[in-house]
Amino acid sequence: MKNLRQATVYSLIYGLILVMNLSMISVPAHAALIGTDAVAAAQSRQASEQKILAALSRDDVARQMTAMGVDPAEAGQRVAALSDQELASLSDRIDRLPAGGDFFGTVGLIFIILLITDILGFTKVFPFTRSQR
Repeated sequence: MKNLRQATVYSLIYGLILVMNLSMISVPAHAALIGTDAVAAAQSRQASEQKILAALSRDDVARQMTAMGVDPAEAGQRVAALSDQELASLSDRIDRLPAGGDFFGTVGLIFIILLITDILGFTKVFPFTRSQR
């Protein structure tokens, strides 16, 4: 009787260990190759975003945005919400500007982009707009 009880206990212990090991088996991970164009697009977006954020972090740009009623910190957050095409367009425009040149044009462009995203309902920066959503 004692041997039967001991064999039952050992069987239960081994059975529990087996069930615990089987329950920890995970689903295998699936990996895929990333194309060169996807990597280049991601790097291009990151470079454009950094260029725009560097332009927005300048003191004169921050003063002008504040004068126009735009919070510079929120404008920086909204840059991340821009599409790849909008980022590329804005970055290209910054590249074409002469040094110390069309500053108000750049600030105006940023203001228009913020206004459009506000009207479309992606953000709520300006109190005088009504969202289309």
